[in-house]
Amino acid sequence: MLKKDLVDKVSSELSMQKQDISLAVDIMLETMATALMDERRIELRGFGSFSVRARKPRSTKNPRTGKIMDIPDRKTLHFTMSKSLKEALISEKD
Repeated sequence: MLKKDLVDKVSSELSMQKQDISLAVDIMLETMATALMDERRIELRGFGSFSVRARKPRSTKNPRTGKIMDIPDRKTLHFTMSKSLKEALISEKD
């Protein structure tokens, strides 16, 4: 689903103008990004949570050249889905 699809769906559900919904989505995403940059956890009940995790530096081998490469430490985004979303996805599979 693209951002445009999300805006279209919410706009039709709420009978509001697309530009207002688009602005609300932009503000929400910007606020979430700012919180994650501050390494704060985001929890959306019924959907899941987002958090930032630190990855340790490591060495790995480039499969193409065989050369050993050092990968520095970095931060990654981690998503954990809620129990209700997980159950919905599992029951959908059956």
